[in-house]
Parts: sequence; structure tokens; C-alpha cells
Amino acid sequence: MRFEIIVSLFATAIISAVLTPFVRRLAFKVGAVDEPSARRVNKVPMPTMGGLAIFLAFNFATFFLLRAQIPTRQLWGIFGGECIIILTGVIDDIFVLKPYQKMIGISLAAIEVFVFANVRMTTLTIPFLGTVGLGVLSFPITYLWIAGITNAINLLDGLDGLATGVSIIALFTTGITGLFFLPTTNVYVVIMIFTLVAAEIGFLPYNFFPARIYLGDTGALFIGFMISVFSLSGLKNATFISVIIPVMILGVPITDTVFAMLRRILNKEPISHADKRHLHHRLMQMGLTHRQTVFVIYGISLIFSFIALLYPISTIWGSVLLTIGILIGLELFVEAIGLVGKDRRPLLNWIQKVVTSTTSKETSNQLEDEREEKERVEKIRTAQKKTDEQAKSETSKPEKDKK
Repeated sequence: MRFEIIVSLFATAIISAVLTPFVRRLAFKVGAVDEPSARRVNKVPMPTMGGLAIFLAFNFATFFLLRAQIPTRQLWGIFGGECIIILTGVIDDIFVLKPYQKMIGISLAAIEVFVFANVRMTTLTIPFLGTVGLGVLSFPITYLWIAGITNAINLLDGLDGLATGVSIIALFTTGITGLFFLPTTNVYVVIMIFTLVAAEIGFLPYNFFPARIYLGDTGALFIGFMISVFSLSGLKNATFISVIIPVMILGVPITDTVFAMLRRILNKEPISHADKRHLHHRLMQMGLTHRQTVFVIYGISLIFSFIALLYPISTIWGSVLLTIGILIGLELFVEAIGLVGKDRRPLLNWIQKVVTSTTSKETSNQLEDEREEKERVEKIRTAQKKTDEQAKSETSKPEKDKK
């Protein structure tokens, strides 16, 4: 990476840090304030809309500092989607949109980048089956990918610095894999990824516990949207590995989102129903402090990122076995912390049943062995007693004959 790009990344972080206090004041003036409530962790009114500082710093860097590194069509095409998603987030932070209204904004942004930035998945290579052209399925799959990841990051934004830190880890890992392992990824995508990381790093000190400003939907939607767009840029001709890597990197938000949906379906609640049973809520309910919970989730995100880096150097069978092992481990973790519900632990209950059954059988066998050993010892003692009595009897016979 050339020296001027590195300098630009440092400048982006500084610009983001300088802009954040101004955005904080603006948030108070326009009413983008998160008031304390039963669902919130903040105890005082907290300005939101912090993602605007990240958006401004990122685009200043891409349009001025790094303009020569990014193709014009992709730059303007992605920028159009960014503007739609930022506008959606700003309106939501000020007026509070309904879920379907936010989805309209996300949908428009997805359509915009699909048409104007050519961000889409066109083919999929399936192991042992070969390459399949998606054809008319290209748009719905692209749309679901963008909508799913955007909402996943948005749902994760529940604690100070949580979504920002996790997305920094995810983006940095995506940039590394794109730079070294995925030849289909264009260099400009990697540059944009690290530029967004720099903008978030500049914002993080204001957002980390105790936060002075929140990302808000402005930031959470923007970051989620950009992660989905960047990951799709390397998935135009997708393979099993190129699909699984971003999914693994985003393991924390995807897990939280999938199990939140499952939990609501099982409880017969609307999918959009808000609750306090997300991953960070459950960890805090188990006794962790705010800061400890954030660090634990950072750690989990780092584990997912490390695992994602193993895929490019694994064989196809190694990748399959790695995926199966991760899914089993993830299910055990989810059940252990009660993410779906305290009483919904099918895998743990099955393991407990097997262990109990095996233990009972082993105990029964042990008792049977002990009983047989006792009987054997008793038989030996009885036989020995008879032998002793017989020897005594034979010894006393000659004495009687002498008399």
C-alpha cells in the first residue's frame, strides 16, 4: 500500500475525530436525542446521529484524498446508495420511523447500488456441482444480502461502542482477506474498506463507554450497508469460500439477528418486535458489566475473524468440517446463555440425556462388577474355610487313634 494512501487513512481518522463534536451539537439542535427508557441502557439523554461524522469523513477521503484510487462509476454509484441510507437514518434518529419505513429506505439504497454501481452477485460456484448462473435471481439474492447485513448491524447497536468496535474488526478482516486471499476483489474496494475503518476509529473514542454520542440509525444503517456492499464487491462470481468468509466475519451480528428472529417466531411475536434478549442483554443479565459485555463480544468477533482467515488456506473438506464444528459450538454457546430462551436447549438437553444414560449404565456395570467381585471373594473365603476345617479334622484323627 503506497505511502500517500496510508497518510490519507490517518487524515481520515483525524477528520472523523474533529467532526464528531460538531455532529454532537447538531444532534441536540435537531432533536436527534435518545431519551432514557425501559429498553435503553443510557440514564441521561444521549445525542444520536453520530454516524454522520463517519459518513462525512469517509466521503471526504474518497472524493478528495483518494479520488485517483477509485473508479468513477463505482464511486458515484455507491455514493448514491450511501445518501439514501444516511437520509433514512437521519430521519429515523429525529422522528423515529416504523420498521417498514426503514425497509423502504434500505430497499431504495439496494436498488441504487445494484443498478448504478453494478454491485451484485451473478454466479455461484457450488462444491461438487460447478458454477450456476443466478440470472433473474441475481437481484433478490443481492437485495436479501444487503437488507440482512444492514439490519444485523443495526440490531447489534445496543451498547456504547459495540457496533462500532465489532464493525471495525469485521471490516479490517474483510480488507485483509480481500487483499491477500480473494483475487476477485479489486484494490479500490480494499482501499475503501480501510478508509471506513479509519473513519470509525476516529469516532470510537466518543462512542466507547461511557459514550458521549451514539451511532444512531444514521451510523448503524450506514455501516451495515457499506459492509454489505463491500462484501458483495468480492462476490460477483461467488464461490463457497468467498460467501462463507464474510458470513463468518459477521458471525456476531448475524447470530444475534438469526436467533432474535427465531426467538420471536417461537414466542409468536412479530419479527420487528423489540425486546431485551439480544446477545448483549443476555450477557449483562448474567452479571457482566457494560464494559465487560462489550469486550466479551469484541473477543467473540475476533474469534470469528480468526476462523474466517482459516478458510482460504483450507481444503474444501476442511472448510466443510470447520463449518460444522463452528455451527455446533455456536449452538452450544447460544443455548448456554439462553439467547432463544432459558427452556429452549435441545442440543444441551440431548447431551445431558446421553451423558446421564451413559453414566447410569457405567454405574450399573460398576455395581455389577463389584457384586461379582464380592461373590468371588466370598466363595474363595468359604472354600478356604472348608479346607482349613478339613485339615484340622485330619490333624486331630491320629491323636484319637493314639488314645
